[in-house]
Amino acid sequence: MPKEMLAAILVEQKKPLVLDKVSLPEELHYGQVLVKVHYSGICGSQIGEINGVKGEDKYLPHLLGHEGSGEVVAVGNGVTHVKPSDHVVMHWMPGSGIESKPPVYSWKGKLLNAGWVTTFNEYAIVSENRLTIIPKDFDLKIAALFGCAVTTGLGVINNKAQLQIGQSVLILGAGGVGLNIIQGAAMVSAHPIIAVDLYDAKLDVAKKLGATHIINTKMQNVTDAVHKIVGDNGIDVVVDNTGNPQVIEEGYRLTSSKGRMILVGVLPKDKKVSLNTLALHFGKTLSGTKGGECRPDLDIPRYIRLCQAGKLKLSEFITDRIPLTEINEAIERMRRGEVIGRCLIGVEGL
Repeated sequence: MPKEMLAAILVEQKKPLVLDKVSLPEELHYGQVLVKVHYSGICGSQIGEINGVKGEDKYLPHLLGHEGSGEVVAVGNGVTHVKPSDHVVMHWMPGSGIESKPPVYSWKGKLLNAGWVTTFNEYAIVSENRLTIIPKDFDLKIAALFGCAVTTGLGVINNKAQLQIGQSVLILGAGGVGLNIIQGAAMVSAHPIIAVDLYDAKLDVAKKLGATHIINTKMQNVTDAVHKIVGDNGIDVVVDNTGNPQVIEEGYRLTSSKGRMILVGVLPKDKKVSLNTLALHFGKTLSGTKGGECRPDLDIPRYIRLCQAGKLKLSEFITDRIPLTEINEAIERMRRGEVIGRCLIGVEGL
């Protein structure tokens, strides 16, 4: 066991992460796996944690990050699904194997909390069921995206929305997850595929990955633009990635009378939406999704095969690459909308 590692620590909400050395426990417990982290993505969920979207954080200080890739260094008692030297995806959705106790690190002589997986750190003690083995010749940079961005985006299309050939889909927010939703919609031959965002750069990528129509909300009225594309009957599937109350309300109104609206973005705890629920009694549905209802052991191997066959494009999603030591700069760039796809944190090196 290494004695210490560099990690990015959330000490106080709405403040920059603290980069410092953290001490690891002396041994692994039942079901725990020690992973050398190579790459991590930054998900909007982490921005939400830092910003306090869900309210007061009772576990401060703690580590962050829930999508990454790395190599298994050691395993605790009971672990059978992975072994040392395996290359793995680290994901927040549980898969096969033991759900261990979360690890307890220490920082400045005090306990430091962490969940079943964290990735903004050089090493991670991960619960066995948050790891999926990948081929050793598969690019670890791309593999990091399977921890959340890809599995959530494609899962929304395949598992949650069950989007059908020729159905219309509206994607509100074309960030890392949104772009994967767009690509997934194109793969099942949805039409039209309408991408909505504030930034032209993101919409340009959306177009390349399968969006048939793009709407910049700074320049167009979304409702008017959508009606021009599909008419007044609305959209079959609407997916919101923003967590913005006004955007959710407009998306709900644009969902057809028998359509489905799915919420990926998390509404801030102090915000509410106002909806006319009458249509819910006659076929319209509104629901949230948890990670695209991903089944890591089943979904990740399938997506890897698609990558290997050239049918799933993921290198385009990695638009920014920075070392762990510059993670706060990356977070600020994400807040300003300057990161088009996924920002990849190089823990092992870029």
